[in-house]
Amino acid sequence: MSKKKASAPSSTIALNKKAKHEYHIEDRFEAGLALLGWEVKSLRAGKGQLVDAYVLLKDGEAWLLGAHIMPLNAASTHVIADPTRTRKLLLHAKEIARIVGQVSQDGYTCIPLALYWKQNKVKCEIALVKGKKLFDKRATEKERDWNRQKQRIMRDANN
Repeated sequence: MSKKKASAPSSTIALNKKAKHEYHIEDRFEAGLALLGWEVKSLRAGKGQLVDAYVLLKDGEAWLLGAHIMPLNAASTHVIADPTRTRKLLLHAKEIARIVGQVSQDGYTCIPLALYWKQNKVKCEIALVKGKKLFDKRATEKERDWNRQKQRIMRDANN
């Protein structure tokens, strides 16, 4: 008999769950993140949040604002840790130009969707989004409820 492998821990650090409810996601990008040592240690411990974070495009560079990385007591003893400091997003110039072109149009904005590990590096998934209207949010919720109900019906029919 073969032994079961131990399941690898999830590579996702933080999700912006509100984003799918509030916005229509148009386009996704993967960006690197310039971090300090204590921030990486905190993210390994799962102490990151993207609740009110957004992406600022300025002078041909992309910056992550509002992301909260809680400092660990043991890891940040020799520095003054700012949990909500502005962090640089590492993107190619073509990607930044494309994002700037879209954001300059009416209704588009750029927000982070997730922080995750890719090999040994922290990546941030950012997206170009358009805001949803109230009736869009209700339609999405109605569709989600119907899909859940369909799954229950199918499960009960098979038993």
